[in-house]
Amino acid sequence: MQLTILGATGSIGTSTIDVMLRHPEQFQAYALVAHRNADLMLELAEKVQPQVVVMTDETAYQSLKGRLPAHTRLEYGMDAAEAVSAADEVDMVMAAMVGSAGLPATLAAVRAGKRVGLANKECLVTAGRIFMQAAKESGAEVVPVDSEHAAVHQALVGHDRGSVTRIILTASGGPFRNRDPESLKNITVAEAVAHPNWSMGAKISIDSATMMNKALELIEAKWLFDAKADELSAIIHPQSIVHAMVEYRDGSVLAQLAMPDMRSPIVYAMQAEPRLESGIPWLELAQAQPLEFQAIDEKRFPAMALVKDVLAGEDSLAIALNAANEVANQAFQDGKIGFMDIVDTVAKVLDKTSNQHVATLEEVWHLDAQTRRTTEDIIIT
Repeated sequence: MQLTILGATGSIGTSTIDVMLRHPEQFQAYALVAHRNADLMLELAEKVQPQVVVMTDETAYQSLKGRLPAHTRLEYGMDAAEAVSAADEVDMVMAAMVGSAGLPATLAAVRAGKRVGLANKECLVTAGRIFMQAAKESGAEVVPVDSEHAAVHQALVGHDRGSVTRIILTASGGPFRNRDPESLKNITVAEAVAHPNWSMGAKISIDSATMMNKALELIEAKWLFDAKADELSAIIHPQSIVHAMVEYRDGSVLAQLAMPDMRSPIVYAMQAEPRLESGIPWLELAQAQPLEFQAIDEKRFPAMALVKDVLAGEDSLAIALNAANEVANQAFQDGKIGFMDIVDTVAKVLDKTSNQHVATLEEVWHLDAQTRRTTEDIIIT
């Protein structure tokens, strides 16, 4: 199987390469795509010898000239990223570019009918209707790579979708699950990115700390599993061993369990049957700490209150939620706003957003850009 990896230098990309190297007879790299981490890209290219490397940052592109393996072609820009996602030689695209910037290349893969391992939340949050319709028309197979959605995918296999009553995503609760909400006002960036269970980038770690990450995952689940708002819920599970549960009409609840390691959903997305060795530790339940579950306190995590209206509303609300969160998250990292101001800013933006159906990518980009401007104005004032 020939793979293009979008976001090759990120945590999902490097974990995908780890799985590939464990099964070199089954997986080869066609293209690696990244933004600016040229040094790590060089290291990865030497390991997997791709046909193409694409850098979307011009400085990084220039720095790699003449340094890649002899047979590896170097290209620049988002147009090149789209081309290597839709190329005839490619069987699967691992879509792990962070943010809405990853949408065009991932959508190109879907429209080309590829198998797509989807680790980019924004593709479904901002353009879920367009994305899933394109997959239906092209025959593309979209397999989720988020641990929660991969768990739901597995719990649904072989069962009647009409018998599902609830899809329950688990959330670790991040580093602040037991903190007094009043104490969160002075949280630092370093504290927010220190996730207790997962090793992730700063943006996603902060999203986990605010639980905006879970809000986005619920929107993803709506599109991935064609779920209604009242079928979707989340619960805090600090150990991150149970990744999701699916409840059926007869009262049965099916759960997927594994150690918290992204190689598990990655290898499932790459090949579900027969299952492959992933390199993750074995789950020894007799030796594990007790598995705990608790309801989500919406005062501590107001993002989970916000998302209820978004799930029940039209596409514009999800687009605005995502764009406003990206801007506010970065503003927190830059020291412009406090930790609790992130979700508060998103709420103010949603209050200014009309609840409307969105049918084209042009509309998505227009609303996305408009929302970012509105969010920046709110932050400045």
